[in-house]
Amino acid sequence: MPETDVLLASRPHKPAVPQRTNSIEQVRSVCSIGAMHTAAAIPRAIPITHCGPGCADKQFMNVAFYNGFQGGGYGGGAVAPSTNATEREVVFGGAERLEELIDASLEVLDADLFVVLTGCIPDLVGDDIGAVVGPFQKRGVPIVFAETGGFRGNNFLGHERVTRAIIDQYVASYDPARDGAREPRTVNVWSVLPYHNTFWRGDLSEIKRLLEGIGLKVNILFGPESAGVAEWKAIPKAGFNLVLSPWLGLETARHLEKVYNQPFLHRPVLPIGAAETASFLREVAAFAGLDPVVVDAFIAAEERIYYSYMEYFTDFYSEYWWGLPAKFAVIGDSTYALALSKFLVNQLGLIPALQVVTENPPEETRSGIEAQFATLADDVGAPVLFEEDSYTIHQHVRATSFGHKAPILFGTTWERDVAKDLKAALVEVGFPASYEVVLSRTYVGFRGALTLLEKIYTTTVSASA
Repeated sequence: MPETDVLLASRPHKPAVPQRTNSIEQVRSVCSIGAMHTAAAIPRAIPITHCGPGCADKQFMNVAFYNGFQGGGYGGGAVAPSTNATEREVVFGGAERLEELIDASLEVLDADLFVVLTGCIPDLVGDDIGAVVGPFQKRGVPIVFAETGGFRGNNFLGHERVTRAIIDQYVASYDPARDGAREPRTVNVWSVLPYHNTFWRGDLSEIKRLLEGIGLKVNILFGPESAGVAEWKAIPKAGFNLVLSPWLGLETARHLEKVYNQPFLHRPVLPIGAAETASFLREVAAFAGLDPVVVDAFIAAEERIYYSYMEYFTDFYSEYWWGLPAKFAVIGDSTYALALSKFLVNQLGLIPALQVVTENPPEETRSGIEAQFATLADDVGAPVLFEEDSYTIHQHVRATSFGHKAPILFGTTWERDVAKDLKAALVEVGFPASYEVVLSRTYVGFRGALTLLEKIYTTTVSASA
């Protein structure tokens, strides 16, 4: 038996006290260059990767394929050009090779924006990417660059680097005399991480639909509902920015406030269900100065449909409540972990047993995330564990008391074995989700919550069969 197998086999199955390891098993994020998906999520934008052989392909297969089988789209997947840097570039530098690749890409690929991303090799050897990309920019080529070597952080931080690069290098400065007055009812949305969030396309589409429903014009920026680079060019004219996550996008909004004097609203909780969505829409409307009569009418129409479906659902719930899970665990990035916990506690009355945030958020953001989990409802709070290592996470899951009923786990493909051990139902809600095929599904808002209910209780009934 190989040494690694011996080490794995020797680990205790159910420790009394979970213990920390010095490594990460079954990763839940990828390295910074995974932000190539941030570029690919913009319609008609193409990432160009300057990295070692296989790096870009691994990002695609991990984040976009074995995660809902989302596909690469117009500029992602196998389309993205790469220098495939080798030992030669380590010794002599890869600037010349990158320049050749950009020239070739411009000749054969049709795009509105090219985004050059670097891997570990060029960042370590010190390739001057700005010196390579700069002459193309001076020629009017729509191209930007971001240094995204893996040692700089994960793809969440890489995402912030790419959005900052597009804003600073491509989006024009704002001059009211030249560009006209701001549009107070236009909003730029910064929310879930494209591709890494398995349901990002559907979620962003639903967010846009909701905001348009109360009277806003929405620059959603990513996905099929976006107008592509035209929306990015329009960022400075928007009346405000909306950050819809615990922390992702917040630095971008602060930067836009600095360079464009553009205010922003930070709403930490992604809205799932009637109560949270209505609260979200009213807060945005108040910030934007919208007509409350129009807003309330839209919410009332959505609630009427939502609660009509819920009335039908109660027949099932009242008959099977005795066999349904009472406690749950959520394992995922902070945006979905918090949103799901709020919905499950407030709308379904389930009891939070374990909450794990897995994307390694910056230290300065963690107290805010903890505060949100501490106030899931008026009289319900839950501590949150920040952990990336699946082995440690699964130790915590196995050591958690879920009572006499089998729990329901909201997690990833990595939780399938522990769910079987606990006879728990598992709903895959994040990276990697290798047993889900996802096109336009959303769990956000009024409509997404109904889809989530279907998924939860179809899974629960199937698990008990």
